[in-house]
Amino acid sequence: MEIRPLDHTHRATVISLWERCGLSRPWNPPDEDFDRAQAGPTSTILGALDDGVVVGAVMVGHDGHRGWIYYLAVDPVRHRAGTGRALMDAAEDWLRSASVPKVQLMVRSANSATLGFYDALGFATEDVVVRSRWLRAPTATD
Repeated sequence: MEIRPLDHTHRATVISLWERCGLSRPWNPPDEDFDRAQAGPTSTILGALDDGVVVGAVMVGHDGHRGWIYYLAVDPVRHRAGTGRALMDAAEDWLRSASVPKVQLMVRSANSATLGFYDALGFATEDVVVRSRWLRAPTATD
């Protein structure tokens, strides 16, 4: 297995993987997120490839102060085989190379399996509240 930055030629495959893994939401179009990550100098999408086939992917980026992990997805037939851990290691290495001191991520509170995965990797629950506000008018799918 090889982990490396992906490009636009992997877009449809990665978005399909995110959707199969239940990571996409109607109010957050994954195609727009993919494009934004590819366009920015402080973000990327890393892919795990096995014989040239994308079997996992993660979006990683930073604001210069904190790194963020989004859309970590592994083909369900490869769960518990180390692919997710390898992608997280690669994402953290990418952030370290940019001198980012801390990585953060968000997990839906009902997703106990994913919370357990991050617990096993040493991620802690912070004593913070995430607040949000739409910067555009919500649409019917929001």
